[in-house]
Amino acid sequence: MKKYIFLLFFFICTLFIRHAYGFDIKGLQPVAPYGVFSTFSAESLKKGKYAFGAGVEKTGGPGFFRYLFQYAHGINDRIEFTAAVPYVDKWENIKSGFEDIALGVKHRFVDEAKYMPSVAYMVNASLPSGKEVFSTDGRAGAGIIVTKRVGPVSGHANIFYEKVGSSKLEDEVSFAVGSDFSAAHDFKILAEVYGKKSHYSDSIDSIEGRFGYRFMTTDYLYTTIGIGTDFKNRNPEYRLMLSITAILPVEKKTIKKVYEEDK
Repeated sequence: MKKYIFLLFFFICTLFIRHAYGFDIKGLQPVAPYGVFSTFSAESLKKGKYAFGAGVEKTGGPGFFRYLFQYAHGINDRIEFTAAVPYVDKWENIKSGFEDIALGVKHRFVDEAKYMPSVAYMVNASLPSGKEVFSTDGRAGAGIIVTKRVGPVSGHANIFYEKVGSSKLEDEVSFAVGSDFSAAHDFKILAEVYGKKSHYSDSIDSIEGRFGYRFMTTDYLYTTIGIGTDFKNRNPEYRLMLSITAILPVEKKTIKKVYEEDK
């Protein structure tokens, strides 16, 4: 608990540090607890369940804030609809605005077995709705998601390709490998490596390592906190992440009472 409070305090304090360079595009992100930070899990919301998420991240070198609003809905136990609305606040240049709204559908077509991982594919698209400086004029893409659980550890691997709307920009390719370790019933340790060939490059220009924690603060509320840095060119030098996700409707627990007969 002390470690959690310290990390939260560290995150809040660093919000006042200023840097100014460029920015990246966020797009779809997994909703907790079905993923790591940017690494999707092949698992998804159960039928009829829906999730609301809100998060903030602060980067340094380049420095900016990003606020992320998420929604997901379990169409059935294998198919999940998800959406993300990122908002960027450019710290030094006083530029702010929405990125393109991202939409996606994830379908798990292979369930996990003793020696086999679960496998899903995702198709996604972004509407050309963002502020010009934060937009790629829309995009469309698809990816493969693999998940395997071994004891208390779940491992995930993703690869995505996205065709951007603007002919002036390059297509994007991203890959991610992540894990979540169940250290306790309500506490997970998260780690991932995320790489990307962005829309302004013709080669991989970012390989970022991220580490953090996820707390199940109630039966339906998840708090995720993390820190990351780019291994390739220190761009960004650091990334701080904080998000809260609610899974609804809340399941009612049945309390069984045991009665002993008097003899």
